[in-house]
This record gives sequence, structure tokens and C-alpha cells, in this order.
Amino acid sequence: MSFWDRLFGGRSESTQNRQRLDYLNEALVLERQGDFDAAVTSYRLALRERPDDLKILQNMAIALTKIGRVEEAVRAYRKALELDPTLSGAHYGLAFLLVKRGDAAGAVKHLSAFLAHPPEGPDAARWIAHAQGTLDQLRAPLDGAPPSGE
Repeated sequence: MSFWDRLFGGRSESTQNRQRLDYLNEALVLERQGDFDAAVTSYRLALRERPDDLKILQNMAIALTKIGRVEEAVRAYRKALELDPTLSGAHYGLAFLLVKRGDAAGAVKHLSAFLAHPPEGPDAARWIAHAQGTLDQLRAPLDGAPPSGE
């Protein structure tokens, strides 16, 4: 963009890049404030600029889940997994949405994928244990044994 364009109200490239990043930051702030519907709108705007951004897709799926828009959340997780089939967070989130839908076989597939490449970090053990426990419960009926607790 030329000097004259910027002087008379045009946007520089750096201003446009800051605006793109602001949609994601705005969505994160809105989520922290509990406004998940508005956060989803900001995530959608961010995806217009970066349709293959895994962070945006996963965060949008989480926000959609929190407001009960499960089918849209499933689509967002699936899109993220199309882009990166090893994305453990997307496998984890999708697995538990599939559990809610009653799709035990699909949940088993995604929990197994999550456990094959688990995340690392201080909280990882908690998520891994939760996934493993759920997987064990889901596999019991598939193996013909009664689920634990019955």
C-alpha cells in the first residue's frame, strides 16, 4: 500500500494482519467472559482469514460444545483432524461428543487415537487417565462383558 493510500485512510498490511489476529484474541476474551455465542462468531471471522488454523478450529469446537451446538462442534473437530490426523486434542474432544451421541465405536476409535499420541505437560496425566477409563468402559460392552459398575 502506498504512502498516499495510508495517508488518506487506507490500511497498511501490518494493520490488516493485526486485525486478523484480533478475531482470535477477541474470541478467547469472549470465552473467558462466558459469552460463547459471540466467541463462536469471532472464531468464524478468524477462520475466514485462516481456514486451516488448527487452534481456531479446536477452540471453536470447544465453544460450540459449551453452547450445545454438538453437530457443529463435531464438524469443527473433524475438519481439524482432516488437516492433522494426529491432533490429540481434537481426538479427545470428538470422542466425548461421540459418547454423548451414543456412538461407542466412533468414540473408541478417537480415544484410541488420542492415547496413541497423548499430550505432554503437567495436566496430561489427568486427561490420559480420563480417556483410558472411558475407553475401558466403552470396550467392555463391545467385548461382551458387562460395563464396570453393573
